[in-house]
Formats: sequence, C-alpha cells, structure tokens
Amino acid sequence: MSKKEPKTAHVLISDREPGLPYSKGLMASQVMVTGLSPIRAWEVAEAIEERLHELGVPSVTTGELADVTRAVIEEVAGDRYAKNYLRWREVESLDIPLVILIGGATGVGKSTIATQLAARLGIVRVVATDAIREVMRSMFSAALMPTLYSSSFEADRVLREPPTRATEALVLGFREQTAAVAVGLNALIERASVEGTSIIIEGAHVVPGFFETEAHADRILAVPVVISVEDEEAHRGHFVARDAGMRPAQRYTKGFENIRRLQRYVKSQALSHGVPIIPNYSFDQALASVIDLVMERATARAASGQAPAKKGRTA
Repeated sequence: MSKKEPKTAHVLISDREPGLPYSKGLMASQVMVTGLSPIRAWEVAEAIEERLHELGVPSVTTGELADVTRAVIEEVAGDRYAKNYLRWREVESLDIPLVILIGGATGVGKSTIATQLAARLGIVRVVATDAIREVMRSMFSAALMPTLYSSSFEADRVLREPPTRATEALVLGFREQTAAVAVGLNALIERASVEGTSIIIEGAHVVPGFFETEAHADRILAVPVVISVEDEEAHRGHFVARDAGMRPAQRYTKGFENIRRLQRYVKSQALSHGVPIIPNYSFDQALASVIDLVMERATARAASGQAPAKKGRTA
C-alpha cells in the first residue's frame, strides 16, 4: 500500500485573529477589485500561494502578503493591475463610503456593470432608479404625476402641456420624470453619508445635474459616471437579450430613436457637469474603465487628506 502524499502546510496570516490561513478564494475576490476577470484573479491567487510556499515560512503578516500580492499581480497581469491593487488598499484605508452613480440611456449595460462592480468591490447595496420610481408610484397617482408611469423614452407621451416643438417633448418629459426620481435618489445618497454604507445607484435617471453629492463631500466618496454605446447597431443589439418575459425587444426597437436622443441629452449633461463618459465597446473594457476611475478618485482623496484613515488598519 503506497504512502499518502503529505498535505501542503497552510501559511498563516499572523496578524489576523486567530491566525487564519491563506485562502485562495478570499484572495481571488480581493484581486478582482483590480479589474481582472474571475479566472485571471484565481490564477493570481494560485500563483501567490505558490510564492508563499517557495518562501518556506510558516506565516506572514498582512503587509508581507500585500507585498507578495503586488509583485505577483505585476508579473502575471501587468503593471496596470498591480497599481490598481495598491490603489484599492488606499480605498480600504478611507473611513468613508463609496457612492457610485452609474447613468446612461436604456440598453447601454448599466445594470450589468453595476452588478459586477458590486461583486468586485464588495458593495452589497445596489439600487436601480427604476426601483425608486416604483416606490414613488405608490405615493403619487398617475393623475398627479403621470411621467412616473411611463418609460424614460416614452415620457413625451404623458406631458400635460406639450411644447410647441415636438422634438422638445421627449427631453422635457424625461427631465420631469428624472426630477421626481431624483428626490429618492438624493435621499439614498444622504442615507449613505449618514450610515457610512457604500452603495451603487444605477439607472436612466442618474443624470448629472439632478443629484447632489457636494453637500456630503466630507462624508462620502462619490464617483458619478455615464455609460454610452456610440455605435447604433451595437446599441440596438443590446435589446435582443431582453426579448423575453416583461422586457420584449420589440418595445425597445420601436422606441430606439428616442433612446438615442436621450443618450445625447444625458451625455451633454455629463459634459456640462464634468462627469466622465465611458463608452461601452465591450463589457470587460467598460467595467475595467469604471474600476480605474474609482481607484483614481479614491487615491486622489486619500492623498488630499480630506478623509481620515480607518483606525486599526494593519500596514
């Protein structure tokens, strides 16, 4: 009977209570904040484990583990991702919540980006502005606030007093709808600042100029961004995936020209308010760009000294 191979000894993290062992799963989830895909993040986590065993030590501190992690990420994935890892450590040192606001027209990929961004950054609260609109519908009847009861790209149909120029009706209806939803949106931002809880808010009603973050600038790190799809055919193709259940593609195809008009309007709002516009040429590229933006803003905030560092953080 052959002898069993000896199990590889665990490397302990000495300054974590009660001396927890290195975990590839936990490390992979942490590495994903750099923008790496789950598969690549797992490869990095495995390479880190191999490097720790090569060192031949029974334990490392979190600081030593961070140094090994940065070096392995740089070797396996490149300098960009290694820098993002260091930036994320700066984010963790900030004692303020992240409030990420993702706007853009219907069908540009906001919800998908928000969901994956939350998973990468460990943010458990993701709220869609459509959900805010649903809540507000319970408080206001269609007779009192008709724009709450229409889609963003159909808001021109419910204006009480349509403008003389039909081309202005869509934007006017959308602005009225957005202003109403912004009441709830701003309440979420204020709550995040009071509770110190990170949140991602996404939706067509995240329009620069309609939400307020400056009043809470000392208590939150706000990162607004607008997602766009420049190519019309690519944008149209996004609606094919919605051709099921409650979101038939035909409805969006019929309103596609209005959706494109609203994209132009939201982009103009972003430009006039200094909010970054990220084109969604591919999901991975767009997600990585949003993560880069979050890291840049967090690093700048940490360097400015506007937010206190978390107490008890191990270097």
